[in-house]
Amino acid sequence: MLKLWVGLLLAGGITLAVTPWVRQQAFRWGAVDRPEARKVHRKVMPRLGGLAVYTGFVTAVLVTMPLTPALRGLLLGMTLILLLGIWDDTRGLSPRVKLAGQVVAALVLLPLGVQVHFITNPFNGHIVDLGWLSIPVTIFWVVAVTNAVNLIDGLDGLAGGVSCIAAVTMAVVGWTQWQVFGAAGQREIIMLALMLAAALLGFLRYNFHPARIFLGDCGSMLLGYTLAVMAIMGLTKSVTAVSVLVPLVILGIPLLDTFFAILRRCHRHRPIFQPDKEHLHHQLLAMGLSHRQAVLVIYGVSALLGASAVILNLVATDQALALLVVMAIVIIAGANKVGVTGRIPDRDRQASSRF
Repeated sequence: MLKLWVGLLLAGGITLAVTPWVRQQAFRWGAVDRPEARKVHRKVMPRLGGLAVYTGFVTAVLVTMPLTPALRGLLLGMTLILLLGIWDDTRGLSPRVKLAGQVVAALVLLPLGVQVHFITNPFNGHIVDLGWLSIPVTIFWVVAVTNAVNLIDGLDGLAGGVSCIAAVTMAVVGWTQWQVFGAAGQREIIMLALMLAAALLGFLRYNFHPARIFLGDCGSMLLGYTLAVMAIMGLTKSVTAVSVLVPLVILGIPLLDTFFAILRRCHRHRPIFQPDKEHLHHQLLAMGLSHRQAVLVIYGVSALLGASAVILNLVATDQALALLVVMAIVIIAGANKVGVTGRIPDRDRQASSRF
């Protein structure tokens, strides 16, 4: 418990302390985000916020935790993702180069034992050994979550706050799996998740609206990568029937927003990497919410998904599946209502009918 408190203080305190310095360096290195039609901000903003989060989190980990092979893999991959993101924030990278870098960062995990070795069939509880498929499944999961968190980083404090909620949820789920089901290896994931949350809270002091610094690609990709790897290290080790679905629910906001973005672009025959202004946060702003209100609404939805993930982890399989069906219906209805699926929202249809 003492190590946990020391880790939390180091992660939050160091991130809080170094963020102003990182902000200054971002201007010196030219790592700035300039306003454009698709973006919400109206002035030049420094990026590289991920460097501050990385510094606080990694320092806390090195001081308080033994370096197991899995933890070495996490830190090595995080470092590669951070460097890739810094390069993108300062020089700019093509989507293909970024994707290749993300795949390399996922590949370094494999020799150190960080893999999705099995999944549990949620319908019958049987364990399915993935065998050689564990390699592509692991790479796909890590790259998908890395890009999903990167895509939602469109408002002040959005990606950082959602990631913080996801990290706290992972810690709670890890604790229930350890205390209720006796799952091994959960102490490590609990400490990692809580220290990441502490680092993000320190950063949000400067990133919540009105932000003084952005996460940048180095930060949003770093958060997605870290959450994806922590899910593999902890949550996928459970043999409960719905364990394969719990990480998907915890990371529901970024994964669903990415999923609906792909659907929109495929339906309109556009490249899936082509950005648009129809993500969840854009649609909430179009509905008349203020910047801060839109972020808080998404925080609330993320917290509800987190609570649902905890419940899924505790209830019987049939109850969990029933809850998932209800959640799916609500999510699809809400997505259609807001307009993230590509369907014309009611407000736009009513407005166009006046002309």
